Amino acid sequence: MRYFLDFEKPLAELEGKVEELRRTTDAGGIDVADEVQKLRDKAEKLLAQTYAKLSPWQKAQVARHPERPKCLDYVAGLIEEWTPLAGDRAFADDAAIIGGLGRFRGRAVAVLGTEKGTETESRVKHNFGMAKPEGYRKARRIMELAGRFGLPILSFVDTSGAFPGIEAEARGQAEAIARSIEAGLDAPVPFVATIIGEGGSGGAIALAAADRVLMLEHAIYSVISPEGCASILWRDAAMAATAAEALKLTAEDLKRLALIDLIIPEPLGGAHRDNAATVAAVGHAVEEALEPLLALDGPTLKARRREKFLEMGRGAAA
Repeated sequence: MRYFLDFEKPLAELEGKVEELRRTTDAGGIDVADEVQKLRDKAEKLLAQTYAKLSPWQKAQVARHPERPKCLDYVAGLIEEWTPLAGDRAFADDAAIIGGLGRFRGRAVAVLGTEKGTETESRVKHNFGMAKPEGYRKARRIMELAGRFGLPILSFVDTSGAFPGIEAEARGQAEAIARSIEAGLDAPVPFVATIIGEGGSGGAIALAAADRVLMLEHAIYSVISPEGCASILWRDAAMAATAAEALKLTAEDLKRLALIDLIIPEPLGGAHRDNAATVAAVGHAVEEALEPLLALDGPTLKARRREKFLEMGRGAAA
C-alpha cells in the first residue's frame, strides 16, 4: 500500500478506484480495461497538476515522505566496493551518520551521509537521522582521511537537525558540528554534497560545506524546521505552514538566493514514486558536478570553497 500525504487524498481515491477495477479484471470479471485506462490518465493528470503547485509546507511533507530513498539507498545504488568506517576514535559510533570508502563510477571516494532509517526498528537504530557529537567527529575523521589520501568526498544529507538531547550537549554538540564544518571547508579534495530530503540546521551544514551543493527538487534546506520556527515566533507549531513560506526553504528559493548550485529534478509525484530513477538521476548529477573539480589542486579548491561561502548573503543584503 502506497503512503499518501494529506494533500494527496483526491489522488489516493482515484488510484484506489484504479486498483479496485484492476482486481475485478484479474479475478475474471468483466473487461474494464478502457475504464481503468481512463482513470489512470485522470490520476496522472491530477498528479501533475498537484505537484506543479506545491506550497513550501507541502514540499516539506514530500521531503519527509517515509518511502523517499534514504542515504543507504544511494550508497547501495551508486557506490561499489563499499567499506563502512565506524567510530570517532574518542567515544562511540553514531549510526545516524554513515561513513566509509568505496568507488563511484570507478573512482575511489569517501562517502558521508545522514540516515533516517526506513521502518521503526531502523529508525530507532539510526536515531531518526539526528546525529550526536560522535557522529560529527566521525564525519570529521573521514573528511580528514579523504584529504590525506586524495579521495573526493561525496555526502548525502537527510536530517531534521542534530540530536538536541542533554547528553549530546554535554559531549560538545556545537563544537563537534563546528569542527565538521571546518573539516569540510579545509578539505584539499573535491567535495560534492547532495540534499536528498531534509537539510536541517547545523546538522546538515556539517556535511554540506562543499564545493558543489546539489538539491533534489522536493527537498528542503533551512536553518530550522518549520515547526521549530513556528514555536519560537508564534508559540504555536500549527503555524508551521506560514513558517515554511517565510523560511525560503525550497530548492527553487535556495537556487535563486545562490545558496545551492543545482536542482535535480524528481520523478513525477516525488522521489518516493520511483526510487531507482531518483538514485540514477542523483548519480548523474554528482558525476557532472565532480568532474570539473578533479582538475583543481588542493589550495585552489580550498580558496574557491572559502570564497563561495563568504559570498553567501552578500547579493541578498545588497
